Formats: sequence, C-alpha cells, structure tokens
Amino acid sequence: MTNPTAPVVLISEAEIAQRVQALAEQIAPRIDDDTVAVCLLTGGLWFAADLTRALWKVGRNVRFDALWLASYHDERKSSGRCEVRADLQRPLVGRRALVVDDVFDTGLSLSEASRLVKDAGASEVLTAVFARKPWPTPRAMEPDFVAWEAPARFLVGYGLDVEGKMRGLPYVGAMD
Repeated sequence: MTNPTAPVVLISEAEIAQRVQALAEQIAPRIDDDTVAVCLLTGGLWFAADLTRALWKVGRNVRFDALWLASYHDERKSSGRCEVRADLQRPLVGRRALVVDDVFDTGLSLSEASRLVKDAGASEVLTAVFARKPWPTPRAMEPDFVAWEAPARFLVGYGLDVEGKMRGLPYVGAMD
C-alpha cells in the first residue's frame, strides 16, 4: 500500500551519492587541507557530511564549521531576511572557506553566509549547493559548485524539509 502523502521521488539515494562524489572531484583541485567547510544549518548538514567524506576520498581532509542562519522559520517561503542563530566557531583568517548548503533558492542565505565568512577573514570564499532551483529573476550571486539542477517544485528529503519534517529521507522528493 502506498502513502498518499509520500513525496514523488525525483532523485534517488544512489544518484545523490554519485552526484556528491562527482562534485567532490570538481571541488578538490580548488581547495586544500586548510580549507574550512562551513555547513549552513540545518538543511545543509546531510550534504555537508556526505561532501566532506567524499572530499576525503579524493585526498582532501578539510576542517569543519557550521553557521546557523534562519530565513524560512518553518514556512514554505523565505521571510526575505536572514537571522544568525549560531555563529562560526573556527578561525577563518587567511584560510579558504567552502560554504555548503542544501538548496539554492532565493540566494539570500548563501549570499549572507558568504558575506559573514568573508567578514570573518577568509582569504577566499567558495560555495557549493546540492540543489539549485530555477528562479524568475537574477540572484545577487550564483554558487560555484552545484550537484543537481532541481525543478521548480517544493522539495523534501536529504536535508530539505516541510515544517521541520522529512529532512531525513534518503532521497529528494517533491511535495506538490
């Protein structure tokens, strides 16, 4: 019996793993072992964990930190502003940083995180997202690395949520 509220699978667990490994191979030549991977909480945690392990497999043993920004507040639409709920813990002065997030939608969170990381003294800020959704207007920035060009749908799973639920799904699905 199928669950009528279950999301439609758009990208499987196996395909996610393949895309993350391929992305790590693209990123590795641009970073070194002094690079700090900055995970955007909460959604970026799943991707950041997989990406840092994939980077290790291709010879990069990056440092790890997290930044907790909030703009959605359990809503389906961004509030239009970012609130810093937890700041960086690791020194970034003179180091390259790789800001890692789950989805690039409005671009607000990634743009604000990049600014905060640069202001913390990073020598270079690179950005990586698992999914980039299409957007009707130009965004202030675009990510340096993208694993998957997502459709313009409401996504859940692999860190993406609906009101805090469904983040733990091992695949990305659509709820529309």
